[in-house]
Amino acid sequence: MIDVFTDGACSGNPGPGGWGAILRSGAHEKEISGGEPLTTNNRMEMTAAIRALQSIKKPAKVTIHTDSRYLMDGATQWMKKWKMNGWKTADKKPVKNDDLWRALEEASAPHEVSWRWVKGHSDHVENERADALARGAIP
Repeated sequence: MIDVFTDGACSGNPGPGGWGAILRSGAHEKEISGGEPLTTNNRMEMTAAIRALQSIKKPAKVTIHTDSRYLMDGATQWMKKWKMNGWKTADKKPVKNDDLWRALEEASAPHEVSWRWVKGHSDHVENERADALARGAIP
């Protein structure tokens, strides 16, 4: 069982952005982060989850904790419909960030992934740490 705590941040939206994740399995923890010079907050939220899943070497039960409704609702509700519609929304428009939604689907495939929403900036210790990692990775 692996708990993953993710967050994304952007200075301007769009603007330079960063992502951060904490991976925890029992007593073991690992922090990862990165940034991009021109991006959006949603893309950084998604990238945090993708990079965390990609860093897990063996198939595992993974719980992703995120403060992003966009990420969680996309992964748990919208993505299946978008895929069935050829990566188009209900009103036939291309899905925004479909490159990352596809990458998230691929990164999730080896794992049994569940999602938990946490309220951002509410003194949730790991969410605050992930936020600090993301902010610290903004180029």
